[in-house]
Amino acid sequence: MAAIQILVGSVYGGALEVAEGAAQAASNAGHQVNLTEMPNSNQLLQADQLLLVTSTTGSGELPESLLPLYEELSKQPPNLAGLPYAVIALGDSSYGDSFCAAGKLMDATFADLGAKRSLPLLELDALEFFDASEGADEWISAWVQKVSETG
Repeated sequence: MAAIQILVGSVYGGALEVAEGAAQAASNAGHQVNLTEMPNSNQLLQADQLLLVTSTTGSGELPESLLPLYEELSKQPPNLAGLPYAVIALGDSSYGDSFCAAGKLMDATFADLGAKRSLPLLELDALEFFDASEGADEWISAWVQKVSETG
């Protein structure tokens, strides 16, 4: 059983809905799950596994709820060496280069701090999936299986 920290950056609720689905799937598999919408770096250090689910807002910015965490990671970077993590990024491909930019930024930040990506970044396009949860189901199942195998 792994202690999983799920961090959420949501503007209109889509990322939160996806995160809640991931939390339920992980909990059903017997893992201890903590989901938070206002994360801090201490929560990262207490986790065996990390999942970040975020939308992108504006012209590629992080949702307001993730800004304090990002600033904290930038100014006082913790050692996340070996911490398994995964990222689900929600975006709209009609925005071009800023598509899923918040998720890509956090994915790169975790990797730069030494965390170990457990699955490739999942990009969910609002033009393809009106309900982002539908687009995430298969990936979430694979993620839960990976977490269960690695603890």
